[in-house]
Amino acid sequence: MSRRQSAATALAAALVSVGASGVLAGCSGDDPTPAPTATPTPSATPTPTPPPRATPVTVPADDACYRLTYRQAVSPTNGESPVPCTAPHTAQTYQVGRIDNVVGGHLLAVDSDRVQKDVAQTCPAALGAVVGGTLQDQRLSMLRSVWFTPSLEQAGKGAAWYRCDVVALAGAEDLLDVRGSLAGVLDTPAGRDRYGMCGTASPAARTFERVPCSAPHTWRAFSVIALDPGRYPGAPAVDDTGAACEDAAAGVAADPLDYEWAYEGPDAEQWAAGQTFVRCWAPD
Repeated sequence: MSRRQSAATALAAALVSVGASGVLAGCSGDDPTPAPTATPTPSATPTPTPPPRATPVTVPADDACYRLTYRQAVSPTNGESPVPCTAPHTAQTYQVGRIDNVVGGHLLAVDSDRVQKDVAQTCPAALGAVVGGTLQDQRLSMLRSVWFTPSLEQAGKGAAWYRCDVVALAGAEDLLDVRGSLAGVLDTPAGRDRYGMCGTASPAARTFERVPCSAPHTWRAFSVIALDPGRYPGAPAVDDTGAACEDAAAGVAADPLDYEWAYEGPDAEQWAAGQTFVRCWAPD
């Protein structure tokens, strides 16, 4: 019984008690007047309070488009409303699923390391099947996967979804405006060129900035060489692999006797983030 119900019941009992005992028998000579019969005051039956309605859990729509900033795209949650995919947008949802937040019978918080790590692996792994092209095409593109999970408030109401979006980088911390769908975009030469990875200078130059090949540029990433999987091999092993870009550059140069080339290999942090390969670059 709640406090509110206890107080209401006690108050109703007090009113009944006063009504029954507040009428006294009186005396008048030898002929007592019969005392009136006290009529009990009926207690009102409390109207039961209906249970609160459950708030419906809203799940993001698959294949929706959004106009996000770079900062919004790298945030763990997102509450922006979708925009038409025919209008300029910067993110497109390509997968929505349910997070696995029950381990050993225990419910994990939506922001737990386990849940976030699972989503961080699931979304990038599914990107290639959406944007198309070969694995090399994908590694030579500016297309990236970002992902979102419910806020703590939404999770408290029962939300348990994850959302994968694809974005196109326009620079280090900027997103490219897109019109239409990015599904299968790397299957076409035009798509690979528009969203390919180029640079404003050699990646060895201090002025180097990574840009899409549809923007002004002077260098292009044209090939990748995979490193052995496992632990980070160290800078010397990366350098040895990068040296193979020289022969690769000769194969694409207009003059195989006079050409420039460069390579870009991962450091330990980039390796941990999933870049387990070297990119070969040449003037474009």
